[in-house]
Amino acid sequence: MRKKLLIFGSPAIEDAEIEEVSAVMKSGWLGTGPTVARFERDFSDYKGTEYAVALNSCTAALHLSILAASIKEGDEVITTPLTFCATINAIIHAGAIPVLVDVDSETMNINPNEVEAKVTSKTKAILPVHFAGRSCDMDALCQIAGNHKLKIIEDCAHAIETEYQGRKAGTFGEFGCFSFYVTKNIVTGEGGMVITKCEEDAARIKMLGLHGMSKDAWKRFGDEGYKHYQVVECGYKYNMMDMQAAIGIHQLQRVEAYWHRRQKIWQRYNKAFADLPITLPAPVEPDTRHAYHLYTILIDEQHCGLSRDRFLDTMTALNIGIGVHYLSIPEHPYYQQRFAWQPEDYPHAMRIGRQTVSLPLSAKLTDSDVEDVINAVFLIIALKEK
Repeated sequence: MRKKLLIFGSPAIEDAEIEEVSAVMKSGWLGTGPTVARFERDFSDYKGTEYAVALNSCTAALHLSILAASIKEGDEVITTPLTFCATINAIIHAGAIPVLVDVDSETMNINPNEVEAKVTSKTKAILPVHFAGRSCDMDALCQIAGNHKLKIIEDCAHAIETEYQGRKAGTFGEFGCFSFYVTKNIVTGEGGMVITKCEEDAARIKMLGLHGMSKDAWKRFGDEGYKHYQVVECGYKYNMMDMQAAIGIHQLQRVEAYWHRRQKIWQRYNKAFADLPITLPAPVEPDTRHAYHLYTILIDEQHCGLSRDRFLDTMTALNIGIGVHYLSIPEHPYYQQRFAWQPEDYPHAMRIGRQTVSLPLSAKLTDSDVEDVINAVFLIIALKEK
């Protein structure tokens, strides 16, 4: 057994980030400034899109994208029940109504075959989540959106490197929203980004993210002299700091190296667990690129001989940090009370949420760490420790 806990999702931080953060601190410009602008340009270049706006979270990115999409109170947004609560909360914060569609049982992504049946005269957008880094079926979703004149807002929190038929995740709809939270593929500690093709949308998101102040308000304390600003909307405090962007610009430079490392770990897990009575992630679909953000296994008590929660507890006792992504949204009391959602209405999401476990998958993991994870899983599943 490991002597120290293997922290789930611990990021790989290198000297370049530390030195850049130190330089920002010495510069005296800690808030939104030139380093944020550089990170936005770098991310826009990586994604091949015209505009990128850095914010303090993917939650903020989703919220402001919904507002910039002109979605109003009472409008409906179709999304998945197998996601983090932030996806749903962003819709609620914008005054819109989330409408859930069950997931595909294998890919764990929103099922396009069920989306069309949920479209009403109030539906204004589809919000797909590229779960675990696997691309949704964007051909089908884009066709539905086109048929009904709906907007697409992509939740790419897991999907920085994801591609679908040669196109990068986040570039299919009007907006793509990304997360740089501490467990994500590249990190800024806390942070998010919106990419868009439309200059007007980018300008509005930037304005809304900084109190609703007019363009380039962050420059008001620069060396060009004080800049007056005007408040043109009732905005939010969603801006990213230069200290965060200082981490992100160097993380982004290593995004491909980190992706290859996680792919190697993914393949090692697949080989090691092939004969165990657990469900492994579905194979990567042809002509797509998986971001390898989460390695999720399903623990079915009837097949494994132990419950998912007992597996979680035992992994923790063996000093292996694990995650659950996710208990389905209708399982949570708040959403049951507000929308009368019941888990049984979304059976695939319910089953996955009650059986899923995310194993450590990080570029920081050493080969020894990976073998510790594998040995712990075998100890619990194969030997069925009591």
